[in-house]
Amino acid sequence: MLVYLALGIAGIPFIYYLLAIFSSVSFFRQTAPKQTTRDGDGDFTPPVSILKPVRGLDPEAYANFASFCEQDYPEYEIVFCVDSGDATVPVIEKLRVNYPERNIRILFGSGRDVVNDKVGRLVRLTQEAQYDLFVITDADVRVEPNYLRSVVRPFANPKVGAATCLYASVADHNLLETIQSISMVCDFFPATFVAWKLDGVKFALAQTIVTRRQNLEAFGGYETLTGRPADDLYIGRLVAEHGSETLLLPYVVKVVPDFHSARQFLQKRLRWMTVMRHMRPGGHFGLLFTWGLPWCLFAIAVHPSIAVTAGYLGGYLVMRTVMTWLVGVVGMKQTGLWRKMLLIPVWDLMAFAIWLMSFGQTSIRWRGVRYRLRNGELVLRPGRS
Repeated sequence: MLVYLALGIAGIPFIYYLLAIFSSVSFFRQTAPKQTTRDGDGDFTPPVSILKPVRGLDPEAYANFASFCEQDYPEYEIVFCVDSGDATVPVIEKLRVNYPERNIRILFGSGRDVVNDKVGRLVRLTQEAQYDLFVITDADVRVEPNYLRSVVRPFANPKVGAATCLYASVADHNLLETIQSISMVCDFFPATFVAWKLDGVKFALAQTIVTRRQNLEAFGGYETLTGRPADDLYIGRLVAEHGSETLLLPYVVKVVPDFHSARQFLQKRLRWMTVMRHMRPGGHFGLLFTWGLPWCLFAIAVHPSIAVTAGYLGGYLVMRTVMTWLVGVVGMKQTGLWRKMLLIPVWDLMAFAIWLMSFGQTSIRWRGVRYRLRNGELVLRPGRS
């Protein structure tokens, strides 16, 4: 009886996989027709302020920034907030020379002493933006000329208060970048679609946040988040809590990997997982029942037989392949994904290990600065980096 009970528990991840597959299919069926081809919305082009809090020079920064200068959109500004003397400043100045037709502004420094420096910059950016519709993106994002029209279109509906979208790597140059790419398609986005299906969109992703000034003001703006980690997640949640709709769009932007070593990659993913543990401790623990491969190995250990091995490992491989194909190939239109799927078991074991490690973490490292997490707030650790 104990063996069969153990085998039953080991099968719980398969229920999650089925839910993830169902949620992914539902998302792409429901969102693509309504939010990308709706008649009459093509004329909705209000002026936009593109806001970019920047610190340090990211890889391929000029190409990323230039893509925002090449938008097929009638009126918009691009506003950077960066420290004086930052390595990004010459890149922005080059943009101003090469795109004189664009309204590109630079704000130097946040003008405030806050724990979360990025949020401090966003406070100033939103206060000094010329227009009332904001498109907020990270420095590592690259977009197509139709980007602004696509992400702004849903705001023709006054009930929409915030929107975010999907993202994929520009290119994978090594094994770590390939693992990062496959992890998003096989793990992160399926989980995101499950959250969308079960609880609606109460989050945003930093690669694109679109919102109105009035929607930020409704909950006090970025000023209320200066001590919080994961400000992007809070924006979607707070907008939804104040009566407006937050949308997850099927549009896919590109990102340039911002890590250069296995250590940096591990620190990045451990930071994400640690922040999630502090923000949603119950949901974080519940991830235990979404790790299919470790449970398959557990099932084989308690009942080593050909039937159990074939059933559990075979089911795991089939479901993970179907899930990744639906999200990456059918939904996000990614190419060259099949050969990357061989790395899914590698990532699943890595992700499980990172999840275990997160329970021992009380601090995170971001942009070379070490922060302690205390009661959901960031606390700067003096003298540590």
